[in-house]
Amino acid sequence: MKIIYAKDYDSMSRKAANIISAQVILKPNSVLGLATGSSPIGIYKQLIEWYEKGDLDFSACHTVNLDEYVGLDKTNDQSYAYFMYHNFFKDININMENTNVPNGTNTDAAGECARYNKVIQDLGGIDIQLLGIGHNGHIGFNEPGIAFEKETHCVELTQKTIDANTRFFNSKEEVPTHAYTMGIKNIMNAKKILLVACGAEKAEILYRMVTGKIEPSVPASILQLHNDVTIVADEAALTVINEKAPYLIERLPSCNKK
Repeated sequence: MKIIYAKDYDSMSRKAANIISAQVILKPNSVLGLATGSSPIGIYKQLIEWYEKGDLDFSACHTVNLDEYVGLDKTNDQSYAYFMYHNFFKDININMENTNVPNGTNTDAAGECARYNKVIQDLGGIDIQLLGIGHNGHIGFNEPGIAFEKETHCVELTQKTIDANTRFFNSKEEVPTHAYTMGIKNIMNAKKILLVACGAEKAEILYRMVTGKIEPSVPASILQLHNDVTIVADEAALTVINEKAPYLIERLPSCNKK
């Protein structure tokens, strides 16, 4: 496991984007595992910038996203399909037929999960999987539990998540209560994993993930068993690691441009 220091969010985004861009350049038909949320937005902006400069070509790439809310279609501005299109796909030359997000409108949970597992399998697996990490150590919607979920599954969202999402909808009744998410096995089968973290609120869980016991109560801790994991985190997120295990951190030169 490699931990790369970044001064701030912008530096984290550039360094992480460099890793993804290298993957695309070295293997133009890469299968990219993508994530949503605030953490990867800067990465996508940087990749778009390099694409616009002519440095990157996504025309042969395929993508698979980690998760999607059940009940939301791709036109809903709170769906992850909508997020990916408006924050990344529409600004690069990727073939939209090569992009994959779980189908939130499919009410057959078992069927949708099986379909999505087959999508990943038929693509030959994921070359690099981008991840964020939740405050409680969740990756995707794999929340702390008593066992590691294996493959794509339907998860009931916690009340805390539902309450936090209420502000994005017109009424509480519209807030999704379930989501489809890749499981730990899907994630661990990726050839490379790139996890990004930003902010002091991630410092303790990042330390536990890297140095603590591997257990379902910290889902991201399973990444200790993967043979190719790179963590790019800003100074604030690395506070506890820097204090207790500074030898784990690689301090690469500043990355102002590709």
